[in-house]
Amino acid sequence: MNTRQHNCKEELQETELRATPARIAAMRYFEQTDKPADVQMLKTYLHKQKIKADSATVFRIVNTFTQKGLTKQIQLNENKFRYELADKIDHHHFICDNCGTIEDISDCNIEAIEKEINQKKGLLIKRHRLEFFGLCKSCQR
Repeated sequence: MNTRQHNCKEELQETELRATPARIAAMRYFEQTDKPADVQMLKTYLHKQKIKADSATVFRIVNTFTQKGLTKQIQLNENKFRYELADKIDHHHFICDNCGTIEDISDCNIEAIEKEINQKKGLLIKRHRLEFFGLCKSCQR
């Protein structure tokens, strides 16, 4: 879980965004969770924080955050997008085919594979997407 502490209001203002209660709460949510969040998860969180925000408002918040570089959009073959902080250390995800649990995978040494591809094929890789699918520990029982 990300435990960095800073002022969400200042961070929003640094990206020239008005620091509304919904945006501040959304930033706090992304900082507190270690799982990529979808719009419904964020909407539920805002509701629990007593902040009124319909689905369209939440979509606008995450789209604006993504445009400003605060979050990045992730698609995990679920027919929806998820979002996480853009400055999170580069990592990949494991998605359980049975229960949908998502786990961060951060130790897969993809840099070595990219370097090998560059050396063997002469290709310059600028970005990649790698996700793992299978059964989590609970679903294997």
